[in-house]
Amino acid sequence: MKDLIRKLVEAIGPSGYEQAIRELIKEEVAPYADEIRVDAMGNLIVRKGQKREGGLRIMTAAHMDEIGVIATHIEEDGFVRFTTIGGVRPHTCLGGRVQFVNGVRGVIGGEKLDSMERVHSFDRLFIDVGATSKEDCPVKVGDVAAFERPFLDLGKRLVAKSMDDRIACAVQIEALRRLQTTPHEVYFVFSTQEEVGTRGAATAAFGIDPELGLSVDVTLTGDTPKGMKMAVALGKGPAIKVRDSGMLADPRVVRWMVEMAEKAHIPYQLEVLEAGSTDARAIQLTRAGVISGCLSIPCRYIHSPSEMVDYDDVQNAVSLLVALLSQPVNLA
Repeated sequence: MKDLIRKLVEAIGPSGYEQAIRELIKEEVAPYADEIRVDAMGNLIVRKGQKREGGLRIMTAAHMDEIGVIATHIEEDGFVRFTTIGGVRPHTCLGGRVQFVNGVRGVIGGEKLDSMERVHSFDRLFIDVGATSKEDCPVKVGDVAAFERPFLDLGKRLVAKSMDDRIACAVQIEALRRLQTTPHEVYFVFSTQEEVGTRGAATAAFGIDPELGLSVDVTLTGDTPKGMKMAVALGKGPAIKVRDSGMLADPRVVRWMVEMAEKAHIPYQLEVLEAGSTDARAIQLTRAGVISGCLSIPCRYIHSPSEMVDYDDVQNAVSLLVALLSQPVNLA
């Protein structure tokens, strides 16, 4: 899957500007889909199978968008001031490189600080695109950019600027490819604008009206020096979400996912995330409510330009998703 992962994570697609990554994914899924459509929010909706006796209408969602920045003002000397799209943190920005949707590249600089122990606030950061004046600046107010970093293959560990959530897009694509038969009508949704409020998944779920919903997304880990206290680590298997700050996973879904993982001898972890949420929150609250859960991929350094996942976790996430979708669902 590494070639696919590289292709996905190096693509540019900040929230609201997912056109390029959507076309890339559409090309990858076309040979395996029974139906492909794009809705008004730009979600790519890929159907596989028809609901048979004992089957359900299932929606899985992995978001295509990534965090980014948007130009708010151009200084007279050509420097670009910006604000954020999604959960960008200022301490990850200084010295970073960005690529605008229009192809322009730049580097993030900062004003001189009084103390080296301080961190730049966003109002003291700017993007240098090589311009010398406002007139020759190739960026205008409202232009959008994403961080630019090449994919890094460390063997078992993979690093990129947009593992959140392109790695889950890769998992869904590979699961779609491997899913030979299913009693369900499965909708693999590659959603938009998750990083700014799970907006795409909300409209996709309303249109699909699923009987069961799963998001596929990354989650934090507690396995770095003096890091946060969390019982999720790289290399110990995909995580089955129990709770995050936006959703309580349905206990029946958690039990079903655990049973399927154990039956298939797939390593797994249980996840309680204290901050952050996923598309599952939007799915769960659509219409009159949807039974929902989440399959998570452990990821270090989320919302930084160098997010890290474990390749075995990725492969096991694919295996678990295929196992879940291949057989009738038992939520008793």
